[in-house]
Amino acid sequence: MWNGDIVEIITIILAWFVIGMIAFRLYKKHSEKPKLWKVIIVILLGFFSFSFNWNVFDRMIQVAVLPLGVWILYGVLKRKKERWEKYRPFAWLGFFANFILLSFILVALPINFFIFPENKPETYISNVEKAFIINIHPSAKEHQQVKENLLKLIHRLKQEEFFSDEWYNETYMDTESNKRKERFPYMLINTLPKWGSGLSAIVYIEGDGKGLLIVTPKKQYYFHSDQSLLEEGK
Repeated sequence: MWNGDIVEIITIILAWFVIGMIAFRLYKKHSEKPKLWKVIIVILLGFFSFSFNWNVFDRMIQVAVLPLGVWILYGVLKRKKERWEKYRPFAWLGFFANFILLSFILVALPINFFIFPENKPETYISNVEKAFIINIHPSAKEHQQVKENLLKLIHRLKQEEFFSDEWYNETYMDTESNKRKERFPYMLINTLPKWGSGLSAIVYIEGDGKGLLIVTPKKQYYFHSDQSLLEEGK
């Protein structure tokens, strides 16, 4: 099932629609119309810039600083002044398109966070119809399975600190390397995240079945419940 970032896709489409409208207004102002395909290429080349990365809501965003594309176009088109004058507005539009996209993304980020909160387990696990667990460590008990009301239990999970002194001592300090305790001996698979979130994660279940570790490309989230998510299989 497709699961792209729907908010981001809509944002980019809207931003480019605005850029297209501005380009159309600039195009209409010319008494001698430039060739449309050249206008499109000039806008795309003008988009090229030197930029720096900015971390917002755990997401890296590029902020344009220097209009490299405009400079390149100027170097190519300056031999004929009238040609540069004709395409210059479109070249700068390409550069400022960076900021139009940036403004749309900045608006979309909190919306995306509100719709798909990354610190909620139900964002990563919204469909468990075909979910099951696999044992990934010898300490895992045989014949365990997820409970039928797994999704309901997941909604009740509360986020807690993943690392603790007790867990660290149990795992690394008090045990030989070949006898270390595995805190998460089960992996939960075949679940689906919220449609349109564009998120992916690996989900591990704690040995007593009461904890869930969600590992994303960016972060790890640990959630705990008073009830086990697992039961003895039939």
